[in-house]
Amino acid sequence: MDEEGHASAKDQKKAQSVRQKFWKVVKKAARQIPIMEDVVAGYYCAFDRNTPSKVRLTLIGALAYFVLPLDFIPDFILGLGFGDDLAVLTLAIRSVASHISDEHRRKAKQALHDHLMDDEGAN
Repeated sequence: MDEEGHASAKDQKKAQSVRQKFWKVVKKAARQIPIMEDVVAGYYCAFDRNTPSKVRLTLIGALAYFVLPLDFIPDFILGLGFGDDLAVLTLAIRSVASHISDEHRRKAKQALHDHLMDDEGAN
């Protein structure tokens, strides 16, 4: 396991992809995914060094499904595109909910405010 808590190079690469693409996809999906605050809290939990590695891997796997382009239903299909992502994210978040702390939720709320306000200010 490396210093980031990844068990393999494949896990490390997946985590890096999630970090690089996460906020871009969040901005696109914010209005279509009703549990976005939980998703972002899961993101902070996944990259918290104090989170157990099994929990981190569960969350990073679900977040990778959300942000990476390979999908059962392409995200560009309005109304359906994020449905499969929502199902995967909901299942993952529910299965590790006890590890998502108040601090993760606080960071998520602030980050969503900051990122979505940046978007509104640009329009």
